[in-house]
Amino acid sequence: MSLIRRLFGGRRNENDHVVSGDPVSLDVWDPFREFSSFPLISASGETSAFVNTRVDWKETPEAHVFKAEVPGLKKEEVKVEVEDDRILQISGERKVEKEEKNDRWHRMERSSGKFMRRFRLPENVKMDEIKASMENGVLTITVPKIEVKKPEVKSIEISS
Repeated sequence: MSLIRRLFGGRRNENDHVVSGDPVSLDVWDPFREFSSFPLISASGETSAFVNTRVDWKETPEAHVFKAEVPGLKKEEVKVEVEDDRILQISGERKVEKEEKNDRWHRMERSSGKFMRRFRLPENVKMDEIKASMENGVLTITVPKIEVKKPEVKSIEISS
């Protein structure tokens, strides 16, 4: 672990979290920007254990498709937004389960708190046709692509 700390220059706090120089704490993941830093995943400073919300992003000929794991959340607890400059933002919050007086917890491993993931969309998307659905703890966001017209090719006869 010390080799990783030396490579990325991060120091650790009392919870063994990297405080500075963390290559995976960028605000927006932009795959279309030069890879001069480490644009791997994004996380907001206000996130907690939910920062590990997994998101897959695939591109098909027709669309960009995002799938986020949000187990145990209702669709009302998740927000999908797109900012003007083509930033797709997925956020939500899982509340801590209420503790009753007579309850005795033996273990609490499920994470709670807020999460936010942000992605810069490419220019070839139809912003007004984005759709989102949720099934079995998986949020699916489909961002249709603009159809690219192939240039018309006209043959020119060569004269002698």
